[in-house]
Amino acid sequence: MNKTFKKVTALFATALLAIGLTACNDKEGKTELATSSTIEQLKQAGKVRVGVFSDKPPFGYVDSQGKSQGFDVEIAKAITKDLLGDENKAEYVLVEAANRVEYLTSNKVDIILANFTVTPARAEVVDFAKPYMKVALGVVSKDGAVITDVNQLKGKTLLINKGTTADAYFTKNYPDIKLLKFEQNTETFEALRDGRGDALAHDNTLLFAWAKENSGFTVGVKNLGDQDFIAPAVKKGDVELLNWLNAEIENLGKQGVLKQAYEKTLKPIYGDAITEADVVVEYK
Repeated sequence: MNKTFKKVTALFATALLAIGLTACNDKEGKTELATSSTIEQLKQAGKVRVGVFSDKPPFGYVDSQGKSQGFDVEIAKAITKDLLGDENKAEYVLVEAANRVEYLTSNKVDIILANFTVTPARAEVVDFAKPYMKVALGVVSKDGAVITDVNQLKGKTLLINKGTTADAYFTKNYPDIKLLKFEQNTETFEALRDGRGDALAHDNTLLFAWAKENSGFTVGVKNLGDQDFIAPAVKKGDVELLNWLNAEIENLGKQGVLKQAYEKTLKPIYGDAITEADVVVEYK
């Protein structure tokens, strides 16, 4: 087990210890308990509402038939089948990077499975289950002017999505780099094509897939910052569902379901560029 995984495991443990504590409302000066979506409530409702992306292939996107597809969606199907006995009982709610937390806290979804990177700040407001994917940041730019070092971005414009780890990373570590921010992935990548920015920063796994499908662009910075983990998230204090998800993710890993999801959705895109070991968290 590497040091980063131990660090993330410790973060999960800290989050679990915090469950059950009350959340303070600064405006009202009152203390309220989080509302939980119990397993029985989900069964009675006959559905589980899962937040996924609509524009982040191959992880979460809407196909030509209007159906949600991708790596995260495959995992959502497996979770829903084990939880409610039928993968078709998943109700996919389309989210943006910046509103994933809000969709949980306002009870618009029961689970977020939208390429949600575990961070200490996010763990203060939502509860993360065990991770299923590994990721780092990367930078993609046009051929002929490929950015191979972050220092080359000084005096240039970097495109990012609001509320992402790339947003947080560059805002904190490189305040002198000009950031142009967008809500949706489609807007951000279109801005790169149009020349409104010199480069685009996002999860490296997404960038490798995008660059393979879009000639004329290269991921010049392949790994930036620490390796992070992607995990399902539930509303803070949703103890029963969180505990169930922890056991479920581990079982999906042991049963080879995470591997199957990778082979179905990611391997056809990445080929040999990224392996299963680079992406999928292993559980034995």
